[in-house]
Amino acid sequence: MQTRQNKGISDTIKGEIIGAIKGTGTVVNVAVSAVSAVVTNGLRNAGKIGTSAVSAVFEVVQGTLRGVKESGGDFGDAGKGILLGVIRGAGQVGVQALDMIASTAGHVVKATAELAGDVGAAAKGAVEGAVDGAKEIGMSVEEAASEAATGAVKAAYEISSETGTKVRDAVTGTIAGVKVVVKEPFKAGKK
Repeated sequence: MQTRQNKGISDTIKGEIIGAIKGTGTVVNVAVSAVSAVVTNGLRNAGKIGTSAVSAVFEVVQGTLRGVKESGGDFGDAGKGILLGVIRGAGQVGVQALDMIASTAGHVVKATAELAGDVGAAAKGAVEGAVDGAKEIGMSVEEAASEAATGAVKAAYEISSETGTKVRDAVTGTIAGVKVVVKEPFKAGKK
């Protein structure tokens, strides 16, 4: 039952993203709205980050990125909207979003790679979304950026060394005015 419900979430979000790109091109806004609603509802119902809330966020990530792929949208904008939505949704119910930032950024990278999208752009967008979200709720922007970058790089190295290097290079340096620190070490994945 839960899988069927989550599949519906993914397909709904995919349709909204395709419509947004074809209509106004506001991938970031649609992703923020969708992810924020799922996180807020999941946290209110579970009272904390439960398996169902995490699963629902992953379905939104997949739906968002599938919609971006099918309509030729920007994976960077999608990554930004997804992370901003997670932080905003958690902030609405007073939950510390830091625990969700790294795992969500990792989901963004893995789902983008599965779709043969630009993992570097998606990862950098995720860090930008983390920075914007942290500013909104008064969280440390440096900490949020570091968590997003670290989660993205870790997930990328689980895919392959080449993907890990590409993502690490994309999220290293200053992004959205914040010096990003990636916590290492990472083990290389498949070759």
